[in-house]
Amino acid sequence: MTSSLSLRRICDGRQMDLFRPVARDIAARDSRDLMSWPFFSLAKSRRVVPIDFHMGAVSIRVEATPEHGMATIWDADILIWAASQIVEARNHGLRTSRLMAATPYEILTFIGRTDSGLGYRRLKAALDRLQSTTVATSIRQPAERRRHRFSWINEWKELLDDRRRSLGVELILPDWFYAGVMDDALVLTIDRAYFDLKGGLERWLYRLVRRHGGRQPGGWSFDLRHLHLKSASLSPFKRFAFEVRAIVQRQPLPGYRLSFAVGSDGLPRLCFQPEDNDPRRPSGGGIRL
Repeated sequence: MTSSLSLRRICDGRQMDLFRPVARDIAARDSRDLMSWPFFSLAKSRRVVPIDFHMGAVSIRVEATPEHGMATIWDADILIWAASQIVEARNHGLRTSRLMAATPYEILTFIGRTDSGLGYRRLKAALDRLQSTTVATSIRQPAERRRHRFSWINEWKELLDDRRRSLGVELILPDWFYAGVMDDALVLTIDRAYFDLKGGLERWLYRLVRRHGGRQPGGWSFDLRHLHLKSASLSPFKRFAFEVRAIVQRQPLPGYRLSFAVGSDGLPRLCFQPEDNDPRRPSGGGIRL
């Protein structure tokens, strides 16, 4: 096991200060880029099929290893925790760093997981997936043909006492993610109830709705086939549409209400508006898919 000092020095050949988050009851913040584009598997089963996404000037290639599989949208909770801590510290004039240290308890409680043996093992598995998943993207690259390649965590390590009990973890975030979090225009506050969402698709939909709809009174809408493409889901379109319809019937997204409509082209669209607890608003279910 490498020491703390050696872990700092191997990051781009530069010494880094260790950032120890101390805030617990703070707002949850998410990266706009991660909310907008398909960077994670939405399935709990292991995915090794790459994400190969192209839309306009945006290109994303996400690759996984057979050993660990692709990082999932649940694993991304760790990145939300990291972003939240960095933004909170920055807003209070504190020095931050890509090198972070925390106890499993601090991370697990922030993202709404139980601090149990199982929760701890799942946390380590998530860190392994984040470290082994590689991303190449054109997003935030100044040159048209330039691509930034990184892993969600450059490396991580577990700190143990003499009895092999965990004292915490240290991890190094990639520069691409850290630079986005440090730009206030590229971060949004999300509802802490997000962590209670169980399904990968409903989690993805919440992040997309929050990113595009915000608090606009008029809401927003998406063509369903466009949504299917943007999700990078491996499910066929008919299955994807069925799952979206089930989500509309359940209405699980905190702060938003979903419904279906038919666009001017005759194709189904998913609509969402900020929840105002108006009992006169239709419950959604709308058209048959």
